[in-house]
Amino acid sequence: MKLLNVDTIEEAREKILGLAKSRPLKTETVSLGEASCLGSATNLGSAKTSILLRILAEDIFAPCDIPAFNRSTVDGYAVIAADTAAAGEAIPVFLKQRGSVSMGKGADLSIRSGDCAYVPTGGMLPEGADAVVMVEHCEAAGANVAVYEAVANGTGLALAGEDVKKGELLLRRGTSIRPQEAGALAAAGLTSFAVFAPPRLAMISTGDELIPAEQEPGPGEIRDINSHALKALAERRGYHVSSSQVLGDDEELLEAALREALAQSDVVVVSGGSSQGEKDSTASAINRAAKPGVFTQGLGLKPGKPTILGWDEQSQCLLAGLPGHPVAAMVVFELLFGWLLDKLFDRPPPFSIPAKLSCNLPGAPGRAVCQPVMLHLEEGAYSAEPVFGKSGMITTLTKADGYIIIDLNKEGLKKGEAVMVHLL
Repeated sequence: MKLLNVDTIEEAREKILGLAKSRPLKTETVSLGEASCLGSATNLGSAKTSILLRILAEDIFAPCDIPAFNRSTVDGYAVIAADTAAAGEAIPVFLKQRGSVSMGKGADLSIRSGDCAYVPTGGMLPEGADAVVMVEHCEAAGANVAVYEAVANGTGLALAGEDVKKGELLLRRGTSIRPQEAGALAAAGLTSFAVFAPPRLAMISTGDELIPAEQEPGPGEIRDINSHALKALAERRGYHVSSSQVLGDDEELLEAALREALAQSDVVVVSGGSSQGEKDSTASAINRAAKPGVFTQGLGLKPGKPTILGWDEQSQCLLAGLPGHPVAAMVVFELLFGWLLDKLFDRPPPFSIPAKLSCNLPGAPGRAVCQPVMLHLEEGAYSAEPVFGKSGMITTLTKADGYIIIDLNKEGLKKGEAVMVHLL
């Protein structure tokens, strides 16, 4: 048996990041409407799924003040705050109403001490006013308004540039365009901007036993899990899955599929066939289809040891042979290729939560361990309960909120030990 040349997670990450950085990142200009939705639908058999949130490829600076003018944040009366100092529920202060401001119109009036003017929520503040009293605390009395609440300077209003000033950094490169970012861009009048083009990922699942998910399995057959699970994970992490196919355990067919995928992809992922069984031929197929081919054959990770990584210089394409077991395949993809886009896009990694481990947990000599866990909130703090299951059991991950990593140099973790749970 050929011994695997095993890399640690850190060594494998360093290699794929170095290769990926040798090729310039692709960007594209999109409209606000395109960036603020989950992308376009793509097909996988009869199913349709949505692509990632778009990621900014440049720092965005505010081209104007937000808000652009002093505006009221409540329905009420614009006043000079000092005029309301003596106001109370029993004895109001009476102010002369000088008029009102219409929504969406300029404030064509000003007020002086002893005056007030009605302003709707979002309306422009009249010149001279420095506060707004909510209408619930006022009462119209002919030409005057009774004010029953004292307010401080700045109450009930937003000043020009208070949110963002012209020239300030509005959004950083690497920011995902969620609904709140779409709103900020709209407020600044930015209707087009540069985002990263999703790297194209081709996916190949291998195994004579695999059948489509909609079919009833016969003896020895199993439904294809990885095509669907990895596609959903890849798209959530920022890839565009440009093709997906299932092949039997045929090395010539796999080599042909790899050659075709290399010509139109940035990353090619093969699930299955990466270990050393008699039909496990991913490494040799990669070495024939790509040059220089395999640079890592084995990962110091449990689950995920039989991971293969390769590179094709001509197409500038990364290749990965992932374990066929779904949990191992998804863990390796997240730790390597999800992490890779975080680095390339300057994007914050998925959120992590500190927790205390609920029980003793052994490590694996010479390998890091990725352990799925469930989170429980107990007296204001989280505990992490390991979810045990074999790497072929996909429901192991459906029960998990996240995962923890036990370093390869640790014998294990003790009950009550502090851990960081990386959310799935």
